Amino acid sequence: MICAAACARPDAVALSCEGASLTYRELVAATDSLAAELAETGVARDVPVGICLERSFEHVIAMLAACRAGGAFLPLDPRWPEERQRFVLDDSRAPVVVTSAARSAVLARAGRKAITANAYTRVAHEREWAQSAANDLAYIIYTSGSTGEPKGVEITHRNLLNLIHWHCGCFGVTEQDRASCVAGLGFDAAVWEIWPNLCAGASIVLADDASRTSAAALQRFLVEEQITVAFVPTPLAEPLISAAWPPGTKLRFLLTGGDTLHARPVAGLPFAVINNYGPTECTVVATSGVVVPLEGGVLPGIGHPIPGVQIHILNASDQAAAPGETGEICIGGTSVARGYRNRPELTAQKFIKSRLAADGKESRLYRTGDLGCWSPDGQIEFHGRRDNQIKLRGHRIELDEISAALDRHPLVVQSAALASGEGSDMQLVAYVVLGRPALVGADALREFLAIRLPDYMLPSAFVAIPSLPVTPSGKIDVTALPLPHDGNRLPEAAYREPKSEVESRIAAIVAELLKLNRVGSEDNFFLLGGHSLLGTQLVLRARDAFGIDLTLRDLFRAQTVAKLSATIERRLIESIEQMSDEEAGAQLAS
Repeated sequence: MICAAACARPDAVALSCEGASLTYRELVAATDSLAAELAETGVARDVPVGICLERSFEHVIAMLAACRAGGAFLPLDPRWPEERQRFVLDDSRAPVVVTSAARSAVLARAGRKAITANAYTRVAHEREWAQSAANDLAYIIYTSGSTGEPKGVEITHRNLLNLIHWHCGCFGVTEQDRASCVAGLGFDAAVWEIWPNLCAGASIVLADDASRTSAAALQRFLVEEQITVAFVPTPLAEPLISAAWPPGTKLRFLLTGGDTLHARPVAGLPFAVINNYGPTECTVVATSGVVVPLEGGVLPGIGHPIPGVQIHILNASDQAAAPGETGEICIGGTSVARGYRNRPELTAQKFIKSRLAADGKESRLYRTGDLGCWSPDGQIEFHGRRDNQIKLRGHRIELDEISAALDRHPLVVQSAALASGEGSDMQLVAYVVLGRPALVGADALREFLAIRLPDYMLPSAFVAIPSLPVTPSGKIDVTALPLPHDGNRLPEAAYREPKSEVESRIAAIVAELLKLNRVGSEDNFFLLGGHSLLGTQLVLRARDAFGIDLTLRDLFRAQTVAKLSATIERRLIESIEQMSDEEAGAQLAS
């Protein structure tokens, strides 16, 4: 389908990013060139190709090339810890990974080749390509696992095609559309942003980090880039659907999902707001529905099943729940994945055989673990989880994976993880029973977890307790776990007072954002519980405070108060050196 779009309009822009662009002709040529190299390494039917690249043209090319060669793409977020990246590559048995020169030595190993993503070639590559079958693998996405290790979800071409046909048909996507790409690279929503829009011949604009982590910056990006169809993760969508939009806004559809939507759009928006729901195991989207303005505080539903998908809500007896009765959401139809990579027992447990389809024939259902009910208008109302899984800023997290990682620490006897708060204020709290409490602090436990878990899974607080409370049935009694307070929190590293005015101002901003009493010069923003959304606020406040050009990338490079302050001081000196004597005098006077 992408090749057909390239044949129809070869010189149309397929991808653009920060002023650079790639035509469909160039995209196909680059894809074919990399696909030929992948085929030479043995990539063929059902063989996964790891991709560990920043958001770039090369990342998209690698996805397409893996499928062009007959294999499947396996995206890895470059910001994951190296241990997690290597685990995913080993567990999936990927024989090749496309990555940067800096990461190639880390990710290559015996039996796995690392291909460095060089500048794309625009030279056409003549070759006959085998056609993938409907049940061949298209991609694998790894999600959090309750056993302490992530698990890979296998998605077929049949699954992906259902998503593509629904998206293009439902939203009327044509070659005149401009779509955005803002989702995290290890998140399956990025598949949704890229594949349907390229198949329709539309243009895709890759967002920079600053735009994709700030609602205000993202709104400017969508308007200035004249985006017509955009996916926006729920935490960013909520402020956007209550904001004023300028005349001439081209946006037709704002698609959201990944978390519970707690707000409805204000009246008069120039675009439709679409709430979507679907686990990774069911190819990104299973239900979708328009969200309309409504008084009374009723939460939006998660829509109706998309074409090719059947939704069954089952009660405790695994029978169809009555209208209005809460039960487990189970999903059948074309979007249901093949199963979990190298996990036959888990696949059999979660992907069950059923005769609930209207025709009475046996089919496969995926048990989501999510709770919901049918509303009178035929939509589905979402009512949370039945297990220990949460959604935090769009990321699916098994709390048991955090405690399993903590239990590997030699001084942790037992642990439990809990989500505290709601919406954008939700934070992770870890409860630990320690063998020798005086010998370990919160900073040491965070650093231990940081080499095993992504930053979004790092707890904001560690609470020391003598033992884990349990219910009469032997399960952890989460209602009996104490709230974090100064008396039970594990201490952070020795406090070091800020040494300069810049450090003091940055420390105060961090403390306010993270709701902490004090922050020292050596405290790490991310290890204290910061994340990209809060990081964007930190960068914006620092810009306002010091009047210098600062980006989210600067924060990732300089994560402590002292290092970020040094970056700001260096920028201030550079700014002053570029001024004339009169400008410098006026700056000092102000």
